[in-house]
Parts: sequence; structure tokens; C-alpha cells
Amino acid sequence: MERFKELMEKAREGCGALDRRSRAWCAAMRSRLADASGQGTTEYAILVGVLVVIAIIAITLFRPKLQELWDAIASGINSL
Repeated sequence: MERFKELMEKAREGCGALDRRSRAWCAAMRSRLADASGQGTTEYAILVGVLVVIAIIAITLFRPKLQELWDAIASGINSL
């Protein structure tokens, strides 16, 4: 397990002076680490897109209630 942790750390830093087999494994792990960060960005973008669509649908569906609430707030502020 310690060897695995050591190789993962080296994969993050760079492969350096490892034997040939470990260097190949290290390069593969570096590419996987790079792919994982891109995947996280894509998932985040999809999540934000879905939330925007949900917000637009909610605003459209509840528009009359929101307008009524906004008018009540505005009249309350104006009466001060």
C-alpha cells in the first residue's frame, strides 16, 4: 500500500527517476488524473445548466405569484 501511495504522489509530481515499468504506470496515472479534472469540470457545467433550466421553469410557472409578492414588497417599501 505504501508503494501505491508513493507512486500516486510521484504521478502527481512527475515520474522522475523510476524504473521503466513504474515510469509507464506513472505516466498512465498522470493521464488519468488529468482526465478526472476535465470530467469534474464537465459535470459541473452540466449541473449548472440543469439548475438554470429548473430556475427558468420555476419563474415561468410561478410568475403571477412572484409578481404579486413583488408588488406587495414595493408597496410596503413605498408606504415607509
